[in-house]
Amino acid sequence: MNNTFTTENRKLEHIKICIKENVQFSKSAGFEDVEFVHCALPEVNLDDISLDVSVFGKQLKAPIIIAAMTGGTRKGGEINRFLAVLAEEYGLGIGVGSQRAAIENKRLRETFSVVRKVAPTTLKIANIGAPQLVEGYTIKELDEIVSMIEADALAVHLNPLQEAIQPEGDTNFQGVLKKLKEAAESLEVPIIAKETGCGIAREEAVLLEEAGVKAIDVGGAGGTSWSAVEYFRRKEDELGKTFWDWGIPTVASTIEVATFTSLDVIATGGVRSGVHVAKAIALGARATGIAYPFLKYAYKEKYVEARRLIHRLLRELRVTMFLTGSRSLNDLKKTRIIVTGKTAEWLNLRGINLSVFARGKRPKNQNRKL
Repeated sequence: MNNTFTTENRKLEHIKICIKENVQFSKSAGFEDVEFVHCALPEVNLDDISLDVSVFGKQLKAPIIIAAMTGGTRKGGEINRFLAVLAEEYGLGIGVGSQRAAIENKRLRETFSVVRKVAPTTLKIANIGAPQLVEGYTIKELDEIVSMIEADALAVHLNPLQEAIQPEGDTNFQGVLKKLKEAAESLEVPIIAKETGCGIAREEAVLLEEAGVKAIDVGGAGGTSWSAVEYFRRKEDELGKTFWDWGIPTVASTIEVATFTSLDVIATGGVRSGVHVAKAIALGARATGIAYPFLKYAYKEKYVEARRLIHRLLRELRVTMFLTGSRSLNDLKKTRIIVTGKTAEWLNLRGINLSVFARGKRPKNQNRKL
């Protein structure tokens, strides 16, 4: 069942469902449980605040990556072109969807390589699924995937829930860590371990660090639910509905990974405002990933609305930094934060001392400079 025709058409089906149906998590990413302690004496000039950050050696103008969404179809190529224009224009990072289809069928490569052509200078992240490593993708295929968009890093996405629910899913994850280690030792670009909506816990994060990955995109619960997407593909099978809200919320996952590893963390999943971006950075992320809010405009090529979205995100981030007395993202990582609610309950049970956040300090490994 895993032929090219199936892969290509499944990608187009995913895009259409995300646009037409409500496939967002019912539960929250957890950002409402995080509050900054207001600074009435910021001692900062708003106009002097810097949003710059270095990610894998690339200097971004803001800690935002247009997260991996699509490719492998004509419409996917159009969406990637649209997003790449924005990424290059605003100095944001950009990721592409799984490039498996382009390995299976060379005529689909242009739907990904367009990103290389349109966004030649900014951070670009290639993408392949963990099951493809287990199935036998070698360094040769991984090099092809990276060179296809001249990527600065390769994301290996971990999506066991989605694969388990898909009728044509690849459910053999046995040996993924070994394959990741081999790839990390041989590939010229760093590897990002990326979840796709279920988050990554501290235990798996430590294993991934030991395997040699250089960053983790937590891909937490709270944004788009790929279990929900699969439910709308096959409503007669309610397994997707049952697991709609499965996963670790983005905020909890970000704190777990940042606390127990020394890896760069990308907080993706339910990031919907510049305040959310600020909270993620303050909690230990180096950058954030945003997908669905951009997809809505990319699907119909609404450049004006997409640019308005970016301007809103950047302004909200800058004002949040001003109100916490942060001149830079490094300053933001030392701000006073209160974590309460379900997120606090989760993290307390997971052995993380949240009181240090309230004093402007961070647990171990969260004080690395940006």
